[in-house]
Amino acid sequence: MYPSETKRFALLIDADNAQAKAIEAVLNEAARYGETTSRRCYGDWTNSQLKSWKEVLNRHAIQPIQQFGYTTGKNATDSALIIDAMDLLYTGKFNGFFLVSSDSDFTKLATRIRESGLEVIGIGQRRTPEAFRAACNKFIFTETIMEEVITEPIGNSAINNGAEQKTSRNETTKTTEYLLNDKKLMEFIKEAIDSASEDDGWANLGGVGSYIQRVDSSFDARNYGYTKLSKLITSLDYVKVERRNGENGSSNTYIKFQEKQSYN
Repeated sequence: MYPSETKRFALLIDADNAQAKAIEAVLNEAARYGETTSRRCYGDWTNSQLKSWKEVLNRHAIQPIQQFGYTTGKNATDSALIIDAMDLLYTGKFNGFFLVSSDSDFTKLATRIRESGLEVIGIGQRRTPEAFRAACNKFIFTETIMEEVITEPIGNSAINNGAEQKTSRNETTKTTEYLLNDKKLMEFIKEAIDSASEDDGWANLGGVGSYIQRVDSSFDARNYGYTKLSKLITSLDYVKVERRNGENGSSNTYIKFQEKQSYN
């Protein structure tokens, strides 16, 4: 590895199963994790269906990799991307990979890269098969990062009073009422707290977040309209929040699930 605190990633895009209009959002998201020192996009550029990519690739210095479709029904693009990914892996120059696709054919590739101790972050549409999502350390929905939804509640009081500040490009953020009555979310949060909790039922928020990431790589607070997991969890009225001071003067957040009378 290069001696640097900044993580280096290879960004590999499957043009057949990714959206050109999402690339700016993808690059902004990737910048949160580190530097994309290699950017490649794979496709048959003689295909008129990929013409929307030309301007995008030039603007963002993404290298187009030509792969002709030699045989009908066979995806040569996938093979080229996988071969290049392994070549890049063996250089030892990267901390991880971004795989931009909604194709489950990259499930084995993601698994293989992780076996080598590198991080794999997948980016694709919500329709992406669960197997590929689970094979990644983290999977991010393009619909989420393209919505640019920002919700800034002020503690539990904002939830109780319904006072939220929202901006959304494509759709309205899930309402507070919806979140509080989302049984699947409630059960998952309870499971995470139970897993990370101590004998008294209190769990460190960091431990809860780690559990959630291990169990569901595609779980993202932004899918619920919140910028951070901590803001989502501590906003729920069935989660009790307590701030504790550590021995070194640091402040830690502990949470505890509290049963409610009923949920619709």
